[in-house]
Amino acid sequence: MPLLQFDTTAEVSTEEKEAFTDEVTEAYAAEMATTTGHVAVVIREHPPANLSLGRAEEGPLCFLSADVREGRSFERKRSFALTAMDLAAERFSIPEANLKVSFTEHAGEELMGVDRVGGEWSESEEESG
Repeated sequence: MPLLQFDTTAEVSTEEKEAFTDEVTEAYAAEMATTTGHVAVVIREHPPANLSLGRAEEGPLCFLSADVREGRSFERKRSFALTAMDLAAERFSIPEANLKVSFTEHAGEELMGVDRVGGEWSESEEESG
């Protein structure tokens, strides 16, 4: 179960959060070669004083902390990061310099729901969808 946590200083409506969640979930499945049913997304809004980035320009900030199964290539992770940040920049009017992504990789069994424990990711998952 990937856990995608977006922390932002942008003011985001419920409708915008729902649309963004749908888009980023689909993007994750496409870029990371998996299905959407186990993708968890969190969007947290913060006052401007709660987030900081040294290179930031005027405008809101958005940081993505992505907890994912290990095994994917740098290229897959980079592609998803760029896609997710493009979506955030477009939807929430965030300057490119104010976007940041960090990945934390876990063994499949470290990511779980109440009803299941994750397995290891492999290229064959891409083929089976």
